[in-house]
Amino acid sequence: MKKWLINKCDDKAVADFSSKCDIGRLTLEVLSSRGCTGFEQIVDFFQSDEIEEPFAVKDMDKAVGVINKAIDSYELICIYGDYDCDGVTSTSILFNFLLSMGGNVMYHIPERSEGYGMNIPALEMLAEKGVKLIVTVDNGISAIDEAEKIYELGMKLVVTDHHQPGEVLPRAEAVVDPHRSDCGSAYKDLCGAGVALKLCAALDGGSYDTVLEQYCDLCAIGTIQDSVPLNGENRAIVKKGLKLMANTDVIGLSIMMDKMNVDRNNIVSDTVGFKLGPVINASGRFGTPLNAVKALLSEDEEDAESYVDTIIRNNESRKETEAQITREIFEYIDHNGHILDHRVLVLAGRNWHHGVIGIVASRLLEYYSKPVFIISIEESGEARGSARSVKGFNTHTCLTFCKEVLTKFGGHECAGGFSLNEKDIPRFRELIDEFAAKADRPPVAFLTADKLLMPGDITVENVKGLRVLEPTGTDNAKPVFALLGAVVDKLVPMSEGKHTKLFFRYGGVSLQAPLFGVRAEKLGYSPGDRVDMLVNLEINSFGGKESVEARIIDHRLSGVKQERYFAAKDAYEKLMRGERLPSNYVAKMIPSREELVAVYKYIRSVNATTVDNMFMRLSSDSMNYCKLRICIDIFKDKGLIEFRPAYSLVGVLPVQGKTDLEQSDTLIRLRAML
Repeated sequence: MKKWLINKCDDKAVADFSSKCDIGRLTLEVLSSRGCTGFEQIVDFFQSDEIEEPFAVKDMDKAVGVINKAIDSYELICIYGDYDCDGVTSTSILFNFLLSMGGNVMYHIPERSEGYGMNIPALEMLAEKGVKLIVTVDNGISAIDEAEKIYELGMKLVVTDHHQPGEVLPRAEAVVDPHRSDCGSAYKDLCGAGVALKLCAALDGGSYDTVLEQYCDLCAIGTIQDSVPLNGENRAIVKKGLKLMANTDVIGLSIMMDKMNVDRNNIVSDTVGFKLGPVINASGRFGTPLNAVKALLSEDEEDAESYVDTIIRNNESRKETEAQITREIFEYIDHNGHILDHRVLVLAGRNWHHGVIGIVASRLLEYYSKPVFIISIEESGEARGSARSVKGFNTHTCLTFCKEVLTKFGGHECAGGFSLNEKDIPRFRELIDEFAAKADRPPVAFLTADKLLMPGDITVENVKGLRVLEPTGTDNAKPVFALLGAVVDKLVPMSEGKHTKLFFRYGGVSLQAPLFGVRAEKLGYSPGDRVDMLVNLEINSFGGKESVEARIIDHRLSGVKQERYFAAKDAYEKLMRGERLPSNYVAKMIPSREELVAVYKYIRSVNATTVDNMFMRLSSDSMNYCKLRICIDIFKDKGLIEFRPAYSLVGVLPVQGKTDLEQSDTLIRLRAML
């Protein structure tokens, strides 16, 4: 179960906003709940089509001078990119533009195995090829030693990047990075492709007219996939880019959209985030990023299709490998359930693909609502890891705390990467636990709703009005609404039971919502149940009629006291970790015989269910989450049930004879603590 936070709007401010513009009230309520306190902020949000002139970025004029000189002299220029989607799109944009200027230009992107950024062997190879100028995109700001090597090899360097610089800048003819402390540009949150786009505009005399028409679609893909904030200039770039994408001139992108069944009449941020972006990213994970660049640059339709087919296959391999690693982890957890009692999950395996462990960590964070650190151990004994976290548990600070055993690390609040030796993994786990124990509360994933929806809010006109918030993404999420006390009408299986469509009433409004990958029997709901939900709202068109449809993000039976749930869950996990608890507290955890009987009868009546579903049905003033888990442990001790901790599944087992629950190991241990 995740913690829910439901924001409230300022009704007085919304009324004021509504009197000054024709934006729908529901949309204004969303903006108010997100912190828009003045009408000026509303205006700024919707009038973000202006992109600051490119020369406002520090050193842009120097970069233009150096690159133009190299073009005029027909010196070999190398675009040095990165293997992720932002790096691929950045490289494609700048390479194509310099080529159109008549430049003698090539590109180089390191393989994932070489690591992020420039490396000395690659630079030596480029020098041997006769490269005179290296222009980085989406990297270079931290390449201090590599920059010196470039000059030792007789080449020059121009850095364009969007990552945070260190105290020392690399040696270069120009360092173009909006995050430089001495950069006077107003907008700082561009991705690598955004900086490359501005460089192209600067090379074109400062005008965006041509470069936006030619490259805004690719820049939008890099911007969305790199998860930079979708506000200000990024919002303007993505908004225009998504419009251009429907009739893109990029042959490979057009072929990719057709093969991915993209609806060209409805291209939104999610089209990139869940379809196109992952395919481009996969080339750097399960092949070579060069295939993605060639797919985007090829002017021959047959060649472009071949490269697109390759990167789509790479993405399928990525999905299969990701699923395999996840299955291995679930199987391990099923046999080592105590892992889930830790505040932070640290999981290690041999030869897990480095390209997907970050994705797997994100999946597990979503599933278990706890920070996750995943480590892949290589045959050499070296180990590399990826971490994903929740707000309030800073990954970089945690890794810094563990630096005594790390050979390399980096990251920010919610994500990070690190390396260490296999022999140090046990100590790493200890340090993670020690750091996590310092927090006042255990880190918990939470979902935020923009507002509690009223039945009267649910109209086709209101939901259509929300479209003005597009493009949505990082720092401008798709609106999420809370529905409290919806009444279940029926549950209809779809696709041979693999999915479920939930029909329900909310006030006087009848709605339906698909739940993909969830079987009806696993939901634990029956007609007449009252359910709380967090949803997105969409328009469904069928038979010429439009209606509102909900997309469920999270759901649970009405009446759950979430603070009580998380406090009791924390108490249970402390107990399992062996932490000292007051004896009077332990006494309250021990279930009575009547409570044990009630829980066991429920399990037998449903045959199989999840712990959270049981909690929602059985919770009361005396039965909290902690006591329920202890009941389950007692039944498991005596062989009455099967419990699969990885999936939190409880199933009844055949009764072999009379059982004395008083002799349960769990009960004996608890009573000894008294």
